[in-house]
Amino acid sequence: MGLADSDGLPSVTMRRLAEALGVTPMALYKHVRDREELLDGMVDRVVESIPSPSGTAWKHALRSRILAARAAMLRHPWAREAIETRTTASATVLTYMDSLMRTMFDGGLSADLIHHGMHALSTRMWGFTRDVLPTPAVPEDPQERAAAMRAVATHYPSIVRMASTATDAGHECDADAEFAFALDILLDALERLHADGWTPARG
Repeated sequence: MGLADSDGLPSVTMRRLAEALGVTPMALYKHVRDREELLDGMVDRVVESIPSPSGTAWKHALRSRILAARAAMLRHPWAREAIETRTTASATVLTYMDSLMRTMFDGGLSADLIHHGMHALSTRMWGFTRDVLPTPAVPEDPQERAAAMRAVATHYPSIVRMASTATDAGHECDADAEFAFALDILLDALERLHADGWTPARG
């Protein structure tokens, strides 16, 4: 994990790890089957580090747990890629997911609402999310840049309106604030649906 923290996930090879530990690569295979099993263990360590709040209302507890997961992901930026490339959920990962569902069950939410809620949370339950596709780069040449901006204003006026008039226009997005904003929308919706006695539509 230290190697991944300092040099990124691609640096974690069996050979590189063996060099860092001062052993032969073959010595590692006494402990893990291959690199994938090593990454499984690394993911488990990160997930195990997410603290579990207790004694609070379900929505607050769930929010705190997921924001704690985000803090863990920020401490280990490589963990997102590692999680997204796992092919099977480990017992540790299943325990974490079970704890999120138990928090909602303890709050009185129905199995159907929890099912849909877990889908809505998606990767956000792990402390990260997938953003929209990045916009094209602005040309370096001033004349090309001006022409590109005119074209954008003509073809995508709503994007320009949002980007030029929003409160933080011209500044980089606050990723933590955006994460919490979306999380709160989801949790508020789950709370409202629970209070309204929501049941799934039958087609």
